[in-house]
Amino acid sequence: MFLNILVGLALLSVLGVLAAGMVGLARGNLDPHRSNKLMQWRVALQGAALILIVLLMSLLRG
Repeated sequence: MFLNILVGLALLSVLGVLAAGMVGLARGNLDPHRSNKLMQWRVALQGAALILIVLLMSLLRG
């Protein structure tokens, strides 16, 4: 199902942005602008993933 693929891509995207932020933190790259942008992307992607998951669950239920 197409929605399953979208959910998987959204979750992988969240993981990728989270990993990029953690790698930057571990390396000591403390650029506040980059860190803030990564956090904004992570929150937006988590929201999109959550919406897709709720939509998928509602479609599977009905």
